[in-house]
Amino acid sequence: MRQKAGLVWRRLRERCREDAGMVTSEYAMGIIAAVGFALLLYEVVTSGQVKEELQGIVKRALSAHT
Repeated sequence: MRQKAGLVWRRLRERCREDAGMVTSEYAMGIIAAVGFALLLYEVVTSGQVKEELQGIVKRALSAHT
């Protein structure tokens, strides 16, 4: 019984090692998702209110007295 379980375990490990990474379609979907997220983040950061807040933070940081 132990030998059989060991053999099954070895075969399972070998099969898992064969799958080394994503296939081309998974890369494509990952890239599309990353680009979509980047565009969304760009829109948020360049929106009026966020842009003003970021500029205010930078101005306060640069005018801080040490």
